[in-house]
Amino acid sequence: MRRLQLLGFFAFLLISISATAQDQNLRQYGIEIGVMETDSLNAITDVAGVKVGHRTIIKGDSIRTGVTAIRPHPGNIFQQKVPAAVYVGNGFGKLAGSTQIEELGNLETPIILTNTLSVPTAADALIDYTFQFRENRNVRSVNPVVGETNDGYLNDIRGRHVSKEHVLAAIKNAKSDSIKQGNVGAGTGTIAFGFKGGIGTASRKLPADMGGYTVGVLVQSNFGGVLQISGVPIGKELNKYYLSDRLNESPDGSCMIIVATDAPLAARNLERLAKRAVLGLAKTGGIASNGSGDYIIAFSTAKENRISHQSANRTQEKTILKNNALSPLFMAVNEATEEAIINSLFQAQTMSGRNGHTINELPVDSVLKLMGKYGRGSQ
Repeated sequence: MRRLQLLGFFAFLLISISATAQDQNLRQYGIEIGVMETDSLNAITDVAGVKVGHRTIIKGDSIRTGVTAIRPHPGNIFQQKVPAAVYVGNGFGKLAGSTQIEELGNLETPIILTNTLSVPTAADALIDYTFQFRENRNVRSVNPVVGETNDGYLNDIRGRHVSKEHVLAAIKNAKSDSIKQGNVGAGTGTIAFGFKGGIGTASRKLPADMGGYTVGVLVQSNFGGVLQISGVPIGKELNKYYLSDRLNESPDGSCMIIVATDAPLAARNLERLAKRAVLGLAKTGGIASNGSGDYIIAFSTAKENRISHQSANRTQEKTILKNNALSPLFMAVNEATEEAIINSLFQAQTMSGRNGHTINELPVDSVLKLMGKYGRGSQ
């Protein structure tokens, strides 16, 4: 028992030391993705009302997992649903609640991200969360929305260490300010491009003459391919990529992408917006492998378009952005997704876990030299 305690202590110490060494976003190194302006936080929480909370679970030498909760607005989401859509890039995964979103075009719970085998627990917790509201006392059907990636290389995933209490804590602690990234919440045990992956986020703000809308993206990166950063072939230069000598391993694992916007979009155009996030994933070098579940959930926070659960009216008036006004939003989600994924790598730290497995962090110093070599403005 004492040996296990010591191993756990040293694992925690290693994680704590690493955390101080690598905790900056791309832009703090002078690297910019795309051409559009970020919003103030460069995070999904730039979209008014959106809150994000984490619950990170690190215990002993084999538990490396967690929960990330995304709340579309701070109120009772079941009573005030938001327009939403799902797009499936590759369906090797478990996205609970997706078919009702596709059918009805709305979201009625927070979105939970966790590990593959904890989806049922998280869904159960979302039902408890919904039932706690007095206005929901007669509710008999809830559509809990839970996405996942598989963290089983570093985490004792079969142990199913995520509890309902962890999920409820992540929802309760959700905040609308800066978001912790890297080895936190649902990104605690994830891997991307052979390096330590995790949670990443970014945002874009449209010019005032295009509506001034904000698009925010949050990702749980856990997939493979050939890493590129702002077009620079980092994976190839480091000789660490799928089918190379040093990383001839499966690129499977999945990527969950959450897109929020304050633009007044209905479900149809939210699905179109979600589709464009796949382009951002592709620009990082992701290949949507056979075993990678690549899912995008997009929702609009525009208050005038919320769907009241108890309204007696048969009709609802909405303000909807025209199709020909969407291209700037498409560009925004493309850029924000790409940057969020790269931020997840820049923020993650080396981690050891189950069976002594270790995944190293992205070698930022080497990456910066390569960015300079290709004239991409690192400093």
